[in-house]
Amino acid sequence: MSKVELETLISTVKACRICEAHLPLGPRPVFSVHPRSRILIIGQAPGTKVHATGIPWNDPSGDELRRWLGVDRETFYNPEIFGIMPMGFCYPGRGKGGDLPPRPECAVHWHSSLRSTMPEVRLTLLIGSFSQTYYLADLGKKTLTETVRNFESYLPDFFPLVHPSPRNRLWMRNNPWFEGEILPRLRKEIFKII
Repeated sequence: MSKVELETLISTVKACRICEAHLPLGPRPVFSVHPRSRILIIGQAPGTKVHATGIPWNDPSGDELRRWLGVDRETFYNPEIFGIMPMGFCYPGRGKGGDLPPRPECAVHWHSSLRSTMPEVRLTLLIGSFSQTYYLADLGKKTLTETVRNFESYLPDFFPLVHPSPRNRLWMRNNPWFEGEILPRLRKEIFKII
């Protein structure tokens, strides 16, 4: 893909209005792609803080994710290292238990095209159940916990993770193996690539 084609695609995605009628704060697609990205992060959807700034993972969940990865902000926001593409590119609104699920239109319309712009991606982090269901399909286990625990069966292409939201603190306490076993292996995989 030429530089002009890439810039045109990025501009087209940023101008997307496919699900505008369903977005309480209006459309503001948040993502980051680069032809030399080596690790792709596929999360859920931006929250209100990310929507306000237009910077992906610019919130407490992002702080926790960077801690998990063992990288600083400068490294994390280097698009030649990390591409960032959520399942839903815009803030979906609030539901009873937190933010609503990502809008389904984004992945279907944009993921394939955007992924094709990053031919050097060696590892894709699937953060949360929405990305794992979409990308692992029948290969995923019965629960997110089982999928994350069995991360090795998805390597070298994918590394499934729980969402680093402060809402998942109870899950973290109930699953100490994640901090003790999974995160060291995650950092090892990250540092083999960066």
